[in-house]
Amino acid sequence: MQKLAKKDLAVAFSGGADSSLLLKLAVDAASACGSTVYGIFMHTMLHPAGEAEEAGRLAEETGARFRVISVDELERAGILDNPTDRCYRCKKYLFERLLQECRELGVSIVLEGTNEDDLHVYRPGLRVVKELGIISPLADAGFTKEEVRRLGTELGIAASHKPASPCLATRFPYGVRLSYEAMRKVEQGERFIREQGFYNVRLRVHGNIVRIEVDTKEFPDFMKEREAAVSYLKELGYRYITLDLEGFRSGSMDDSVKDAK
Repeated sequence: MQKLAKKDLAVAFSGGADSSLLLKLAVDAASACGSTVYGIFMHTMLHPAGEAEEAGRLAEETGARFRVISVDELERAGILDNPTDRCYRCKKYLFERLLQECRELGVSIVLEGTNEDDLHVYRPGLRVVKELGIISPLADAGFTKEEVRRLGTELGIAASHKPASPCLATRFPYGVRLSYEAMRKVEQGERFIREQGFYNVRLRVHGNIVRIEVDTKEFPDFMKEREAAVSYLKELGYRYITLDLEGFRSGSMDDSVKDAK
């Protein structure tokens, strides 16, 4: 980081644990060199609302210069029908926009927060990072998610234990036409369940069936809140409400892609 921070640089900043740690380390390293660090947040329609404000507060705490780029992936990235390479197309569109912003700022070094664990799961978007010459210091250093959270906690970073929040398109099967209305419903449903005290929450939508994923250790507590969850989700328009007995698992909609290989 000290080597990278000799010049002005930008961090693709989501406000999550990985990019928050990366931004903090970049600012600390840059302070000794007098260089500038930009935390650039992509304000997308595929992520829960309100994240830009939270990311802005986190960036301000580190001392980075915070910038926001507003984008519309459904219209621009060719992902309306949720193709299996959605992540690649989306990441390419987002990072090309970010690089354009960096050129205008006169910044040639761009960092992003992939960690070591991300390299061992289905992440087609990582190919874009390599193609565009974006640097992944955490992955390069072999930092796992657990290590990211631990170091972030030691450094007092508020987002260190924030649950991962992947784009809302991941809640739908590949090949299903996406809409902002359907994704906002998922966002509302997940927020309701999370506010009942559950940490990892995903609603996977299969037509009029919604499959709820929470951590298996939280099943007993979830069953106590079952009636409230069922009532709220039915108000949103889901007809059949199910609990996935395998529990929360990141990227469960990718199982069909893995099975096809």
